[in-house]
Formats: sequence, structure tokens, C-alpha cells
Amino acid sequence: MEPDAPLRERLIDVGVELVRTEGTGSLGLREIARRAEVSHGAPRRYFPTHQSLLSAIARRGFGDLGTRFLAAGAERPAPREHVRALGRAYVGYALEQPGMFELMFRHDLLDSSGQEPSGGPRLREQTLPLFGLLTGLVGACGAAEPEVTAAALWAGLHGVAQLWGYGSLPLVIGADTGNGTGTGADDAAGRRLAALVDAVVDAHLGAGPA
Repeated sequence: MEPDAPLRERLIDVGVELVRTEGTGSLGLREIARRAEVSHGAPRRYFPTHQSLLSAIARRGFGDLGTRFLAAGAERPAPREHVRALGRAYVGYALEQPGMFELMFRHDLLDSSGQEPSGGPRLREQTLPLFGLLTGLVGACGAAEPEVTAAALWAGLHGVAQLWGYGSLPLVIGADTGNGTGTGADDAAGRRLAALVDAVVDAHLGAGPA
């Protein structure tokens, strides 16, 4: 590890903790530097722009989501059930980590144009393996245009995550989430959410075996 790497990682660690506990509005350079106990100018030595630091924080989110995707396929389920498991993992992550999820899909960070390298891949490059996994599974389910179907399915899952997080979907389907996210597998709201995810998957993949 390069000499500056520990401090670089500490800055990212602080950013990750801030976005998880206080949301994306807390991710100012000065606040991150203060929490990391370094000078206000120190982050610029490792991240030439504010965007490059935010991208590094968001990459952690994609890493965590990737880990959940791996766990969803650990038992090697059939393709359709694997897609359902990925959908539940995706929506579950979005609801459990709303600040990080928002940061991960900020267009200016995913676009990456004009950003200088900051010791890691461009943020958009971390989305490609996850989308590639989904596309491959959709193809294995028999979709005629796997990439288009996978993109439409992803958009549907993203919509479920956002509308559930806003409280709109629980309201219209009568799913009381209490003070939580309603993602618990053993509660009524969690079961309704899982059914919604499965419905989105089946709507895009059509009728077929699990």
C-alpha cells in the first residue's frame, strides 16, 4: 500500500459513515476533513476534486451491493429465482442505505466526464459487472433482447425502491412499515415488498418456470 493510502482510506471511511448516518448533504470537504482530523486542504492531496472524493465513497456502496449480489447467488438458484433474489437484494440495499444509494446513482458522478483519476476505476465502470450479471441471467430466462429487458427490469426495481422509500407504495397497498423500512422477511410489509419485487421480475420475464 502506498504511503498516503491509509489517510486516503480514512477520508473515504469518514465519508461513508457520514452519508450513512447523515445523508448526502453532509459530504462537504471541510466536514470530512474535520471528522478525519486533518487540515481542510488535506483531501485535495488525494482527491483533486470534490466529485472524485464522492465517487470514491460511492464505489464503496457498489462494492457492498456487489457483495449482496454474490450472496444472493451463493446457492446457485435457477436463473429466474436468481433474478428475484438480486431484485430483493437491490431493493433491500436501497431502503437500508438510502443516502449511499442516492449517491451511487448521481448522474454527475456516474458520467465521470472531466474527472481526474483518483486511484480507482471510474464510478460507471463499477456498475457494468452488476448489470452484466443481470443481463446474463435475463438471457438465461429466455428474453429475446436480454440487455433491453434487463435495463427495463432494473428501472422497475429502482422505481419500487424509490416509491417504497418515499412511503407511496406502502400507502397505496396498505403495507404498514411502522418506523422501519418494511424489509423484514417475517413482517407483513416485508412480505408485500418481496411480492412487489417478484411481480416486477415476472412482468419483465413473462410466464415461465422459476
